[in-house]
Amino acid sequence: MYFPVAGIEVHPLIPPAVAFIISFFTSMGGVSGAFLILPFQVSILGFNTPSVSATNQLFNIIAIPSGVYRYIKEGRMVWPLTWVVIAGTLPGVLIGAVLRIQYLPDPRNFKMFAGLVLLYIGGRLLKDLLRRKNGAGNKPSAEEEFQKLIKQYKSKQGHEKQLPKTVVKKFTLSRIVYEFYGEEFDISVFGIMSLSFIVGIIGGIYGIGGGAIIAPFFVSFFRLPVYTVAGAALMGTFVTSVAGVLFYQLIAPFYPDMAVAPDWTLGFLFGTGGFAGMYCGARLQKFVPARTIKWILAGCILFTAGKYVIGFF
Repeated sequence: MYFPVAGIEVHPLIPPAVAFIISFFTSMGGVSGAFLILPFQVSILGFNTPSVSATNQLFNIIAIPSGVYRYIKEGRMVWPLTWVVIAGTLPGVLIGAVLRIQYLPDPRNFKMFAGLVLLYIGGRLLKDLLRRKNGAGNKPSAEEEFQKLIKQYKSKQGHEKQLPKTVVKKFTLSRIVYEFYGEEFDISVFGIMSLSFIVGIIGGIYGIGGGAIIAPFFVSFFRLPVYTVAGAALMGTFVTSVAGVLFYQLIAPFYPDMAVAPDWTLGFLFGTGGFAGMYCGARLQKFVPARTIKWILAGCILFTAGKYVIGFF
C-alpha cells in the first residue's frame, strides 16, 4: 500500500502490528510507544519529512484513550499531577513544532542532543535499578505493598473495584500531596511544570508526546511510584498531541514545498494497533512488578538514545 504524504510503500498490516507490540509494553510505564514508533518510521520505513512528527502525534491521539480509560477506571489517575503536566507541556509542544519546521527540517544535530539527554536519563534509571538498597530499613515501599495486595487479590479472585485508589491530600499552586497504599508523596508544582515545558519542546519537535521522558524523571528524580505516574504521563501526552496535530495541520499551507501535515491514513493504522496494545498493557500493568516496568522504560530510553547517537556518526 502506498502512502502519498509519507512517500512510502508498506503492507497495511505492518503498522498496526508493530504499534500493538510496542504499545503493549511501553504503556505499562506511561509511555505511549510513539518514542519507538518514530525511529521505526524514520529508519525502517524511510519516512523522514517533518510530517512524521505530526503523524506520530496522530498515533498518540488514537492509541492513548484506551490506556487512560483503564487508569481512570482503576482509580490510579492522579488528576492534579495530570493537570500540571498538561499546563507545562502544552506551550512547549507548540514551540517545538515551530522549531522542527523552521530550524530542524533535517534533525541530525538535534538527534545527537536528544540522544545525549536520553542517555543521561536512561543511565540514571539504570543506576537506580542496579544499585542495592541502602538505608531503606525494613519498611516495604508503596510499590511492594501494592504487589502484596495484588497477590491477595488474585488469590481471592476479588473484583478490581475493591482495590484502594490514590488519594489526593493537598493541591495548591506550589505543592501536590497524595497518598498511595499508605505512603505519602509531596512534590513541587513548579518542578513538574518546568520539566513538562522542556519535555513539551522535545515532544513537539519529534512528535513523541513526552511520556517517554517524563515517566523516567518522575520515577528517578521525583521518586514517585510508577503505578501512579503512568496515567498522568499518558493523559498529558494525549492532550498535547491533539494540540500538536492541529498546529501542524494549520501551518502546513505556509510550507507548500515541505510535507508538514500528518499522514492521516498511516497515523490511523499505527493508532489502531496502539489502541489495542495500550489497553492490554494498562490492564495488565498492575500484575507486573514495578522493577520490570522500570526495566522496560530503561530499555526504551537507552535503545532510542543509542540509535540517535550512533546515527549522528
